[in-house]
Amino acid sequence: MTSPVSTQPMDPSGPTGRLCQWIDSMSLSDIPESIKTRAKYLILDGLTCALVGAHLPWSEKATNAILSIEAPGVSEVFGWERKISPMSAALLNSTFTQGFELDDWHSEAPLHSNSIILPALFAAASTRDSKTAGSSFLLAYLIGLEVGPRVGKALYGADILTQGWHSGAVFGPSASAAAVSKLFSLNAAQTEDALGIACTQACGLMSAQFESEVKRMQHGFAARNGLLAAILAKGGYLGIKKVYEREYGGFLEMFSKGNGRNPQFLIDEVTKGLGEKWQTENVKIKPYSAMAATHGAIDCVRKLQAERPEEMKRLGDVEKIVLEMGEVEFHHGGFEVQRPLTSTGAQMSAKYVAVTQIVDGKVLPPSFRFDMLERDEVWSLVERTTCVLTSGLAKWGQRVTIAFKDGTKLSAEVAAPRGVKPDLSNEEIVAKWKDLTKGVINDARRDRIEKLCFGLEDLEDVMELSAELAGITNNPIA
Repeated sequence: MTSPVSTQPMDPSGPTGRLCQWIDSMSLSDIPESIKTRAKYLILDGLTCALVGAHLPWSEKATNAILSIEAPGVSEVFGWERKISPMSAALLNSTFTQGFELDDWHSEAPLHSNSIILPALFAAASTRDSKTAGSSFLLAYLIGLEVGPRVGKALYGADILTQGWHSGAVFGPSASAAAVSKLFSLNAAQTEDALGIACTQACGLMSAQFESEVKRMQHGFAARNGLLAAILAKGGYLGIKKVYEREYGGFLEMFSKGNGRNPQFLIDEVTKGLGEKWQTENVKIKPYSAMAATHGAIDCVRKLQAERPEEMKRLGDVEKIVLEMGEVEFHHGGFEVQRPLTSTGAQMSAKYVAVTQIVDGKVLPPSFRFDMLERDEVWSLVERTTCVLTSGLAKWGQRVTIAFKDGTKLSAEVAAPRGVKPDLSNEEIVAKWKDLTKGVINDARRDRIEKLCFGLEDLEDVMELSAELAGITNNPIA
């Protein structure tokens, strides 16, 4: 006689087991209305980024390469009017969402949740025989938002960036697998399998930030791998049990090796505050098209431009620019850059981004077109800019000092960038959506997507929203 299959995790009282039981037990009614409302605006921001990114040059390069080997499938490719396999659709749609450094990030455990969770969920929904209600989609999305950062906080959050790992690509498979497991209504044991399969695929090298295009795709690996993990678990395939707390070869044990911390990792963070403290509240929305750790420098320059507008126009008289920043910001964005520079390298560089704000008065997609990356007036200032690791600044604080040839010095400091303190409001997210999609999609389509997004809880089938995303979009920097 075959033994009955357990629906419980291997160790229900352990960190992995408790997390899986929480995922299994959660319903939409357990989540505060304010969190559900904010989540719909976060989703809209993710869709903004995906549509804007769908036909960027590097997105088209990746898409054409994958379409050349893909047979027709069931999953929409956003902005392309093509359906392919769920795995490849999740990979590409994530790559679009991460395509221009416009997407969300988590302030305590850096990952770009929308580029991980949304592509995986839309692909997962396309595989189902029955309709996927918008309410089920929203619940699964929120599960992903809660799980990914908790896994990251167990590894000291942004600390992993200083070790050279791409944090979101490491934390992300857990978020994707958890979200899709919930959408598939997997029980706690199956969810444990999904997380175990997802975690063994986690990886991402932060050296991708310099000249590569693959930095744009690394969250896509997380989206795809978490989706694969949940599909395998749904089919009965067994994953690593107790994956977070295992001493030999466990996820936290391996990704924390050599970090010099004591304790090496924070296992309690995996389940700390579940259902009480909402990590969704720490998802931040970017006002600028650049890596989040550069935003403090941008805001310092904006402050100087507002307070000393005439001096800030004297670009030819600038002798030296000094950007002071903390450890994470310095390691992530304080690197040296050389001409020629790719758009990825430019958007990750504190030097280049700060100078872009000085020259253009804004940091948005058009500044990173290939021709714009070759401007002499920008490079002349970049060459006079230095990044300095500075202690004593606030957690997100940065300071910019500009010295002129006549001895004048202008200095500005911010304790935290816009989008962190204060957060972008829901109204500002809508304004970002309308501004960035202008010319990318028509107004009627924009209004339909916005209506479906905000009415998600009453939507009968989320594939109606997916179909709107699938239509052809325009390249915003063509």
